[in-house]
Amino acid sequence: MKITGIETFHAWDGSRNNIFLEVSTDEGITGVGEAYSIGPDRSVIAMIDEMKPWFVGQEPSRIEWLMRRAKNTMRFPLGQVAWSALSGIDIALWDIAGKSAGVPVYKLLGGATRDRVRVYHGIYGDSPQQVGEHAKSLMDEGYTAFKTSPLPSNWREIPWQQVLRAADERMAGIRKIIGDGPDLAVDVHVAIREPVRSLELARVITPYRLMFIEEPARAEFIDSTAQLRKQFRVALATGENLYGVHRFTELLNADAVDIIQPDLLCCGGLLEAKKIAAIAEAHYVTVAPHNPLGLLSTAAGVHLAASINNFSILEWHGDHRKKKSEFINEEWTPVKGYFELPSEPGIGMSLDHETVAANPPQHWDRGFSTYEDGSPGFL
Repeated sequence: MKITGIETFHAWDGSRNNIFLEVSTDEGITGVGEAYSIGPDRSVIAMIDEMKPWFVGQEPSRIEWLMRRAKNTMRFPLGQVAWSALSGIDIALWDIAGKSAGVPVYKLLGGATRDRVRVYHGIYGDSPQQVGEHAKSLMDEGYTAFKTSPLPSNWREIPWQQVLRAADERMAGIRKIIGDGPDLAVDVHVAIREPVRSLELARVITPYRLMFIEEPARAEFIDSTAQLRKQFRVALATGENLYGVHRFTELLNADAVDIIQPDLLCCGGLLEAKKIAAIAEAHYVTVAPHNPLGLLSTAAGVHLAASINNFSILEWHGDHRKKKSEFINEEWTPVKGYFELPSEPGIGMSLDHETVAANPPQHWDRGFSTYEDGSPGFL
């Protein structure tokens, strides 16, 4: 079997653009993948186009060789554009491998280490009441773990001590509604510039029995993350902004993290994530993949989770990404807070080409937050 082509698809889901791809072969087997939409999406698509000659004509099952060839050909250390492009191709190659063998991908990654994959659901709302009620409605569906922001939406525009009071009230209000049973995590989104303020925030919200605090410092500034972890009394999670086994190894060697969060669409794909998880296992660190996108990303996360010993929990946003799910032919939702392991050969997802074509890409960006004085927000 030889690779005959790589085709990309760019689609708008109502809030952001999406980059899908298909790798075709001379035996009629097609693999589907997705690259992370990092913002300057056309650069990722252009990078995939640049990479095509390195893959076309090659045997798709040589994933390790193909990934190394691509990295070596680029010579210099990869940035987020190249890592996202390679991740999408890697996932498509594993899809081909699974379809060719007639088995789900996780069976090629070592087989099932668990029977189902637990998820936590994102919860939203500007007030504690709204967030808590959202969580309560999801509890009725069987979910037992949630994640939200601990900060009020206007936190950049008010004094820091007021932010801390609001965070305390927010977390207290959520816990009052959902009780002590469900797991509750918070995400700071690397938005706090000073690590000491992240520490102050952690001390305020730790009493609310948190599963983890996510990204309290820039992941690439490993020293700050390590110092925070030493002083936290709750698990520190980070990693969505890191790519490749070497950066994660730096993070783990610094004893800077309790839970790593590689994103399968930009960390290097399934092969790289499997290596990252193995390094984490050697450090007694668990894996909770970053997964804010749709079903294809979720499927990749489930296959990884099924095949590693140190999986913790998978991110999931459900109806918050409902439009994006329309790009995929298959329907898939958790049952009582768990995904059952897929049985279809390959990744188990396919593109709805008509819907993708009917939603052409649009200009978008992540927005631009500012502080009260008009200066740019840290993120």
